[in-house]
Amino acid sequence: QVQLVESGGGLVQAGGSLRLSCAASGSIFSINSMGWFRQAPGKERELVATITTGGGTNYADSVKGRFTISGDNAKNTVYLQMNSLKPEDTGLYYCNARAILYGKNYWGQGTQVTVSS
Repeated sequence: QVQLVESGGGLVQAGGSLRLSCAASGSIFSINSMGWFRQAPGKERELVATITTGGGTNYADSVKGRFTISGDNAKNTVYLQMNSLKPEDTGLYYCNARAILYGKNYWGQGTQVTVSS
């Protein structure tokens, strides 16, 4: 099992910045990739960004150039630096960890990001 704890959400004005953190614990050796997803009210959960254990990254088109995902292996933590935030970035942001060989997909409880116009 892998446990994920998110932090760093909050309320920010449009154009501002926030940094989300996700600390992983448990069977972290099994993890192949981690990432962030978000869900706005009335919408489906969508991918924001992912990072593999090898450092490869992937971003949703809507956040490219504004968000940066990074990892600190020593701290078992993944970060999402969000700049130039827009009201449409508002949502509940979930940390995700995938353990492909074990067929596991883990989720954190989510952290709220609200961007005011």
